[in-house]
Amino acid sequence: MTIGRLARTTGVSVDTLRFYERKGLIGRPRRMVSGYRNYADDVIDRLRFVKDAKGLGFSLREIQELLMLGVKSTRECGPITRKAQAKLSQMTEEIVRLQGLRRTLRKMIRDCQGCLCPGGGADRGLTCHKLPFSPTTADRRATPR
Repeated sequence: MTIGRLARTTGVSVDTLRFYERKGLIGRPRRMVSGYRNYADDVIDRLRFVKDAKGLGFSLREIQELLMLGVKSTRECGPITRKAQAKLSQMTEEIVRLQGLRRTLRKMIRDCQGCLCPGGGADRGLTCHKLPFSPTTADRRATPR
């Protein structure tokens, strides 16, 4: 399978395929007489794994480690399970952090419903006198642009 066809089949760009090849995430394909890369069909499954793992938040380095572990039986799942548990823990912490940000934004929206900066002019709508962390005009002037 040529690199273009592989790219279309997997939804991964040609440049990304070449990058993955250089990083060892996919094997170097055989070359046709013409010099074109000729990928085996099993590369599709490997690329789907890479895409899925990236979607779960694994870094390329972590994905490479998972691929190198190459689980062949359920008895060999320990290292992968530990990495997956660590990633799940990181994701859970990030979700908690994002939920806190969401609560803050909801409160800001609720507290500032229809709030406009007093006095009009250039500051109109940029600050809310109801929020303790709204920038003042002096703060904005001091900030480099």
